Amino acid sequence: MAVRKRQAAKKPLPPGLNTVPRVFWHRVHEWADQTAMREKDFGIWKNIPWKTYGEKAKHTALGLIELGIEKGDRVAVISENNPEWLYSDMGTIAIGGVTVGIYPTDSPNQVEYVVGHSGARVYIAEDEEQLDKILEVRENLPSLKKIVVMDMEGLRNFKDDMVISFDDLLALGKGLDERDPGLFEKRIREPRPEDLAILIYTSGTTGPPKGAMISHSNIISVSEMQDEVNPGFEDDEILSFLPLCHIAQRSASAFGPLFAGYRINFVEEMDTVPENIREVSPTVFFAVPRIWEKFYSSLVLTMRDSTRLEKLAFKWALGVGGKVSDYTLQLTQPPLYLKFLFKVADWTVLRNLKKVIGLDKARYLLSGAAPISPDLLKFYHSLGLDMREVYGQTENCGPTSIHFDDDVKFGTVGKPLPRAEIKISDEGEILLKGPHIFMGYYNDPEKTAETVIDGWLHTGDVGRFDEDGHLIISDRMKDIIITSGGKNITPSEIENQLKFSPYINDAVVIGDGRKYLTALIMIDDENVMEYAQDNRIPFTTYASLTKAEEIVKLIHNQVEEVNKKFARVETVKKFRLIDIQLTTDDEEITPTMKLKRKFVNEKFKEVIDSMY
Repeated sequence: MAVRKRQAAKKPLPPGLNTVPRVFWHRVHEWADQTAMREKDFGIWKNIPWKTYGEKAKHTALGLIELGIEKGDRVAVISENNPEWLYSDMGTIAIGGVTVGIYPTDSPNQVEYVVGHSGARVYIAEDEEQLDKILEVRENLPSLKKIVVMDMEGLRNFKDDMVISFDDLLALGKGLDERDPGLFEKRIREPRPEDLAILIYTSGTTGPPKGAMISHSNIISVSEMQDEVNPGFEDDEILSFLPLCHIAQRSASAFGPLFAGYRINFVEEMDTVPENIREVSPTVFFAVPRIWEKFYSSLVLTMRDSTRLEKLAFKWALGVGGKVSDYTLQLTQPPLYLKFLFKVADWTVLRNLKKVIGLDKARYLLSGAAPISPDLLKFYHSLGLDMREVYGQTENCGPTSIHFDDDVKFGTVGKPLPRAEIKISDEGEILLKGPHIFMGYYNDPEKTAETVIDGWLHTGDVGRFDEDGHLIISDRMKDIIITSGGKNITPSEIENQLKFSPYINDAVVIGDGRKYLTALIMIDDENVMEYAQDNRIPFTTYASLTKAEEIVKLIHNQVEEVNKKFARVETVKKFRLIDIQLTTDDEEITPTMKLKRKFVNEKFKEVIDSMY
């Protein structure tokens, strides 16, 4: 691998670049001909340079001015990840507007709530599907003045006075630019660091979603803090596939490049993520635990179908990799013989496995948005991949603690970022303070006052520091299980071990106020179906698959293996398989692919009661 120029060697940003549009416009001129992003067009990856990015964002901004958008007005964007999302985002922020991201899987009622609550004046939709959602509810949205559609396929003969195409928006902006060439430069100087830049609507597991207000200062601060710890490089490749309205992907795709200059590659769609990873070979890859679990499952099941010699080689190579990672994590050099063995293992086995999942060029990997099993981290380190964990929330603009370069410790979420303060309350709750803490919840002063007290953000997470200053997350305070016998149990530890099985997609452990623990388990349909076919187990539907005696026995064996790792009171005594396929389109699943405990407990109440 070529030696990379350290981020510290870059010229620091000139003074006064303290808002997102000012940094953005500086980079557009500094990196004009460098590639900012790529998207796949008719099977070919197309480069989009910074000057094109800047021009499109500029014309989007001026087009929004033509539509009547003023400083502080909200613009909603609902789309899968694509360049137009970023043009809309940067264009809105550039003129002092506020971008409101909406999950593309949201229902019309959810769209209505976010657009209505935020008072968005413009709604930018990806295609006909997202257009239909707003048309269904627009009569209830008096603040909405215009709808912009990115992809007009299927809408050639559609006429509506409120609807224009994204190309029309750009044309409006281009026309204004020709009439008033200095207007954009003037408008990007107007936003102040303390001004609201984006609204991120958090998951509404305990009521309607809340709009977290993120300022320019929040974004600039957290981007600088993170880049100090894990610097990026201009030749890094990043894959953008998690929802852009989520703070993690937004930080990585929209704001991180402003400081590190790395290239963003947009996946074609969620189904092509594995293929696109192999094509791009990202150098830095962020994903939620479910993605890492899927990669692990695919590798493990691939090896199960291999020859006896291949299985032995895999076991040997993984063992060598595990020993090398033990030395590395202890910040010591492995013996020469072990280094030599690892090179052999990598050349003969591990490199090919990394190519299978498209991570053979990765400098480091990041997992976040939910707890991940330490065993899973160990697996990737044994492959020779530098896997790190990051912890944060929307309310602190993404990350607040992370595994530093050369300071990774399994079972922890690393150390606080520079200028981020973390302390543990008397109740064990993690409290945060720093320049990255959000402005509060939009139009909800009461909830803001409950969440930020004396400048400290109350996260709702339970945690502690270990002897080396690494933060350990136990669970959400509201998710801690107290059994009828008075035993406190953190369900996430058990759930993570269950999800480590290639046959289990997700699990919810239950037992609050009960005599013993039970679990609702969602199978990995792809792997379990393959198992059923290989073992000639008859099934017709997903539901019939979950009821097959052999499949229930398969999952029972997985549960029993996990039970061996825990004390008797922490073992799962009974379980049931969820007999319907749940996806991110369902209210029981978060956009980051986690089962919502509250919704699951309500929807499957009778099933849960049957286990007691």
